[in-house]
Amino acid sequence: MSKPLMPKATAVWLVDNTTLSFKQIADFCGLHELEVQGIADGDVATGVKGFDPLANNQLDPIEIERGEKNPRHTLKLKYNPASEGEEKRRGPRYTPLSKRQDRPAAILWLVKFHPELADAQIRRLVGTTNTTINAIRERTHWNIAALQPIDPVALGLCRQTELDKEVQKAAAKRAAEGGVMSDDERRKLVSTEQSLEADPESKMPAGIAGLENFSFGDLNEDTEEPSRAADYSDADSFFNLPDDASEDEDEEEDEGQTGKT
Repeated sequence: MSKPLMPKATAVWLVDNTTLSFKQIADFCGLHELEVQGIADGDVATGVKGFDPLANNQLDPIEIERGEKNPRHTLKLKYNPASEGEEKRRGPRYTPLSKRQDRPAAILWLVKFHPELADAQIRRLVGTTNTTINAIRERTHWNIAALQPIDPVALGLCRQTELDKEVQKAAAKRAAEGGVMSDDERRKLVSTEQSLEADPESKMPAGIAGLENFSFGDLNEDTEEPSRAADYSDADSFFNLPDDASEDEDEEEDEGQTGKT
């Protein structure tokens, strides 16, 4: 472990309680010299309580004495066996609460523009779970209709170098397995600037999904029957009235005559 715990708070304590130079404190705490100067001026780490490295077994008093006497002396962190391998330990990526709501949009962007990435790589980049990734891949996420793909780098969920590294790993693995990217997949590998300038996709409501190719013309073709020309060859049948109607007229004429008589 090359840096002390709570480096900024440690720098506050060293500035307040020692005469070490800004460069010595910056090198020991892993900060920039101007940042340490800002701490001394009260512009940086306002309200941060100092962390005593002597009382917390991180620095020997003799190191401070040597550093105060010799401005070129580099402070050495006290050896702590319990800190062995602490830097190599890596847990799941922590995502601040203010950015957790942006993770589904970032996952959608990764799934769309980098389909070669495995679920484990997406977990490392965004800090999510397999359940969320599968839900977005299968478009069963509860908010999938309102999601817009956004670059995780633009959202601050990962660095561009980390994204490029994972993409290169996935491409190398695919090449080793004999897989070749199609032209459509190559076109999807756009930069952050291009993805931000792209127009959002028009989404079709879920209620009419699958009816994109439907038209009323197709329906009319199935239901309409070919029109048949009327047959007017028999003129007598066309002008003659039904027999029932003629009988009714005869009865009406007979009734009228009997009424007159």
